[in-house]
Formats: sequence, structure tokens, C-alpha cells
Amino acid sequence: MAAYILKRLALMLPTLFGVLFLTFVVVQFVPGGPVEQYLAEARAGKGVSAEGGASYRGSQGVDPKRLEQARALYGFDKPAPERFWRMLWQFAHFDLGTSFFQNRAVSQLIWEKLPVSMSLGLWTFFISYLVAVPLGVAKAMRAGSRFDLLTTLLILVGYAIPGFVLGVALLVIFGGQLQWFPLRGLTSSNWEQLAWGARITDYLWHIAMPVTAMVLGSFAVTAMLTKNAFLEEIRKQYVVTARAKGLSERRVLWKHVMRNALIPIVTGFPAAFIGAFFTGSLLIETLFSLDGLGLLSYESVIRRDYPVVMGTLFFFTLIGLVTKLLSDLCYVWVDPRVRFD
Repeated sequence: MAAYILKRLALMLPTLFGVLFLTFVVVQFVPGGPVEQYLAEARAGKGVSAEGGASYRGSQGVDPKRLEQARALYGFDKPAPERFWRMLWQFAHFDLGTSFFQNRAVSQLIWEKLPVSMSLGLWTFFISYLVAVPLGVAKAMRAGSRFDLLTTLLILVGYAIPGFVLGVALLVIFGGQLQWFPLRGLTSSNWEQLAWGARITDYLWHIAMPVTAMVLGSFAVTAMLTKNAFLEEIRKQYVVTARAKGLSERRVLWKHVMRNALIPIVTGFPAAFIGAFFTGSLLIETLFSLDGLGLLSYESVIRRDYPVVMGTLFFFTLIGLVTKLLSDLCYVWVDPRVRFD
């Protein structure tokens, strides 16, 4: 096991290098880089601001001296290979760099935006598992019944509706016409002045529609995966043997079938749980005006804020690789029959 873990950790290095290298190369060919963004904003009289961007106009008609100063400001006066290796050296020391346009550390920006994305992700995670797993078990026990067909139809219809489309519908109906829920934000403007009970109520009031829009996709997948896993186990010979010995249906289900059927569910816990902290849904966060990681990533790409783009990419890729390793190790923990050697 130790050799396998070391091998996987060693393979993370070339994977990280490949992801960063390809992204860095693509970035070099994208028009309207940070230098052009800076010059366009300067010509428009906006200065270098973190709020809103100006349209791309290139560097035509700009004083060459000022152009060279702008390139030196963002480090583009150095060759691309030198900038790439310098970036890798910083990432090796977990220095994600500083934002071009916000003049703040990328790690600080991630830390500030993380609570919003965590709120969405954790609620989506808990609702998906706490509701979908029991529902999948119930569907497996009543396979082919009217209950199974009806719930399957509802789940598939919900899964077929994109989250942002449902979000728009919720905003129009419950936020606009009925005015039951707020249209934007995670809390009200007077949240700091509210009592603790009122703060919790206000937070849940704001988070209800975004979470509803996000939960349908993962909810449907988890429910159907649980049902299929239980059906596969129920049809195996050891279940027939347990029933022939006179064990009650409840004992057969919860003591024998449950342990084996939940293997694919449990092994997905690390990825789902850790992913809940970094789930940052761009469309949902933009739709409901939630200032999270998804919106940060979108704005950094639009404004060509390369340190934020590359820093967040490195961080999330590293988290994803570690999470994948934890998921594989969970197979050994849940199912002793699995041996990586």
C-alpha cells in the first residue's frame, strides 16, 4: 500500500506540470491580455480598477515608452519560458501570486470567496446524500412498483432540467411574481444587526433557491446509483442463502446487502465532500449574485487576470488529484478484497 501511495504521489507531479504547461501555452495566444486591458482602461479614464472591465482596443496609438512600462508592470518584458519557470517555482512554494487588477494575493482571494461556494456545496452534498440514498434504497426494495416508476420519472425530469434554467424559473416565479424569496445575495443588508435566530432564518431564506437549483443533478445521480447498487446485490447468491436460513428481510437488507451496496457510494464520499468546499458554480453564482469561487474564476478569465487563473487552476488541480487518491484508498477501507498490488 505504501508503494502504491508513493507511486500515485509521484505521478501527480507530471500531471500538474502538464495541466499548467498547456494552460500557460493557451494563455499566450489569447488576444486582449492584461497589458491591453490596462491600456484600454487608462484611455477610458478608469485607471486600474477591480470593478468592471473596458472593451479590448489593443495597443494602437499608445506611447511605446508607456507600453514598455505596462509590460514591465505585469512581467511581460521577460520571455515566456522564464515566466513559466518562475511561476512553477512560486507554485512549488505554494505562492499563488498576486492579482494583476486587484493587487491582492490569489490565496487571499480564494479564502475570501470560499465561504460562499462552501455554503452552496455543503448544502448540496448533505441534501443529495441524506435524501437520495434512502430514496434509492426504497426504490430498490419496490422495484417495478408504481412508486418506483413515479419517482424515477420525477428524478429523470429533474435531472434533464439544467440548474441555471431551474434557477431562472425560481427567480421569476418565487422571487419576482410571488416575492417569497430574495433575488440576490447570501444574506440581507442588515444581517449584522439581526439576532442569531434571525440570522439563521435570513441565511436559509437566501440560500433556498440557489441550493434547489444546484441539487437536482447530483440528487438524481446518487439516487439512481444507490438503487442500481442495491438491486445488483439483492440478486446475488448470498442474499438467497441468508433468506433461506430464515433471516428477516430487514436483517438481510441492513446487515448484509447494505454493506456491499454502499461501496460505490461510500468511496465517492471524499470527492463529493471535498468538492463541496470548492464547488463554485459559475452560472448559479452569477444568476443569484453570489460572490464565490465560480464568479471569481469567470471574472479573472474575462479580465485576463492570469495570476488568478493559473493560481486557482494549480490549487484546484492539486485538490482534485489528492481527492482521487483518497477515493481509491476508500475502496481498500470499505472492501478488503481490493488489493492495489
